[in-house]
Amino acid sequence: MGDAISHSVLPGIVIAYLINIPLIIGAFCAGMICALTAGFISENSRIKRDTVMGIVFSGMFGLGIVLYTKVTTDVHLDHILFGNMLGIDINDLLTAGLISLSVSLLLLIKRKDYLLTTFDPIQAQASGLSVSLLNYSLLAMISLTIVATLSAVGIILSIGLLIAPGSIAFLLTKRFESMIVISISVTIASGFLGIYLSFFIDSAPAPTIILVLTGLFIIAFLRTLLQQDKTVEK
Repeated sequence: MGDAISHSVLPGIVIAYLINIPLIIGAFCAGMICALTAGFISENSRIKRDTVMGIVFSGMFGLGIVLYTKVTTDVHLDHILFGNMLGIDINDLLTAGLISLSVSLLLLIKRKDYLLTTFDPIQAQASGLSVSLLNYSLLAMISLTIVATLSAVGIILSIGLLIAPGSIAFLLTKRFESMIVISISVTIASGFLGIYLSFFIDSAPAPTIILVLTGLFIIAFLRTLLQQDKTVEK
């Protein structure tokens, strides 16, 4: 879903530019439209959810490209797709900080409810939780998180920040609490290392950060394979 939302925000950004409102509002609205549309179609058809997401996000991404080519704008497409980490200003930092703080607080307050809903929605519903509300609020938080990363890493690379840290943590531990700590630590370390490394190899910071995350994932995967081989030998 994060992949779908990250690609679908492009038409929202273009439309927001055309009607002269903050780009993040258009990006958030487009992301939520994508999430709600994918959820509605999957719940009311025999098509699997991953197939629906592929159709919806590719359609909205295509719409965004078409809209972008039809308008004259000073916003460079490369900055939308891949971000401009060295060009962000104080407003971008404040926006990302406020979104991060809000999402983090909500996750901490409703942590147990989200855990139960994610891993056992039937039990959550039997416990009296509003599963639909929790699911939609989770989608809203994904959209907001993507919006927070747009200025720095863009539409294409934001999915790497969403998926790679959690995947690395999943390979290193089986405890959910430890996964959270590891994924946050990996993201922060990769950010600093990627920016520092990009200076020496003369590359863009955002793609370099994603490369560092990919390298860490490969290391974690190889570590898992070695542990499996040792277990088999024993």
